[in-house]
Amino acid sequence: MRIATWNVNSLNARLEKVVWWLDRARPDVLLMQETKLADAAAPVATFEKAGYELAHHGEGRWNGVAIASRVGIADVIGNFGQPLRPQATPDVPDDEPLAEARMLSAVCGGVRVVSLYAPNGRSLDSPFYQAKLVWYERLARWLAESRDPGEALALGGDYNIAPADADVWDPEACHGGTHVSEPERSAFAKLCAWGLVDIYRLRQPEPGRYTWWDYRAGNFHKNFGMRIDHLLVTKSVAGRTVAVEIDREARKGKPLPSDHAPLVIDLDEPGHAFDAGWVAAAGRIAARRG
Repeated sequence: MRIATWNVNSLNARLEKVVWWLDRARPDVLLMQETKLADAAAPVATFEKAGYELAHHGEGRWNGVAIASRVGIADVIGNFGQPLRPQATPDVPDDEPLAEARMLSAVCGGVRVVSLYAPNGRSLDSPFYQAKLVWYERLARWLAESRDPGEALALGGDYNIAPADADVWDPEACHGGTHVSEPERSAFAKLCAWGLVDIYRLRQPEPGRYTWWDYRAGNFHKNFGMRIDHLLVTKSVAGRTVAVEIDREARKGKPLPSDHAPLVIDLDEPGHAFDAGWVAAAGRIAARRG
């Protein structure tokens, strides 16, 4: 079974790209973040035409998470099992993450999958950063209270955290900002300590492989990026994993790409083959950086 996670940066704007990628990579389960849609606007029919059921948890302009599956969707849980409360500041994103559509879970093909969109945090001295840490505390509590490290579980999404210096293009340039601060990295480590494995890093130790690049300044072409999208899995899922990949090719070209690339894992046997483009890009990246 192939499980993928992808921050699509507006499902409405990237729908053509997502459909293209479903045909390219043929995931059995695709976890999506930042759909920016209300549930009523979710493109259920488009996914059905491609062979997928779609579960969506959204609020409209901001945030939003979804699960597309061609191996069934059962026992759907949104927002840690609690209804979204009305937002006090609906015109401001990221300040009330516990009132925002950032978590959706379901059982697909015998694996409990979770699509997560963590708050950005903006700056270390802001209330948005404190709200991010509170959201991570809520995620850790949900795991401790309702999940079991012995179950088949995969938490995929945009965590907005680079767990180590190897996960950013330039540690010195990044230090002092969000995504790399010690409290954020400690929150990520706490999830792993509960019983989760950073499966990409376990299987792929090579640096320089990222999932996000700023649209500006040619950062993608110079590979000035961060690995902030992750699949954290329980040990039983890690033991079944036979391949991991970040699809660099999905971050470029037309239709209009997201600023994130999909992250893919294969369980039990390799999925449909595709060229992620890293080897071919190596020379071009080195030239642009030089």
